[in-house]
Amino acid sequence: MRFLKYTVILIVVTICFLSCEKDDFCTQTPVTPNLVLRFYDKTNLTEFKDVQRFSMTASGIQNADSLFTNITVDSIAIPLNTLTEETVFTLKRNETDSDASAGNEFATLTVKYTPENDYVSRSCGFRVIFNEVTFEKTGWIDRLSVTEVESIKSQTNAHVNIFH
Repeated sequence: MRFLKYTVILIVVTICFLSCEKDDFCTQTPVTPNLVLRFYDKTNLTEFKDVQRFSMTASGIQNADSLFTNITVDSIAIPLNTLTEETVFTLKRNETDSDASAGNEFATLTVKYTPENDYVSRSCGFRVIFNEVTFEKTGWIDRLSVTEVESIKSQTNAHVNIFH
């Protein structure tokens, strides 16, 4: 009788341990990569050049109408809209410290792409990879280092250099 009792307890304990699920944590952040831009001097192509009093807005990105407001930067990482095939960014800079509305210069950066869902893992779920990425510019942007990128799969390096 005692043997049967210990056997039943052992079976119940074994079933309990086998039914436990391993904790999964997504260690990959961010899963969907951002577009990384670096700003360079248009006369010295190897020298970073800060954009003074920089602001940026994006059309079509939920809860991200204003991405940056009145900062000084030499590089940025920005999200692309995963639900469409195009994101338009409006870039504003002010070269002087005077009146905030005076001296503003505007530019647009239009990014067109083909989004593709990519399964990462059970804990991370899906991420979006951007394929066949093209760039168009207007305004104070003198030129771009590339006008086309095969895909954006990570954000470890700059995807586009902006010369101004």
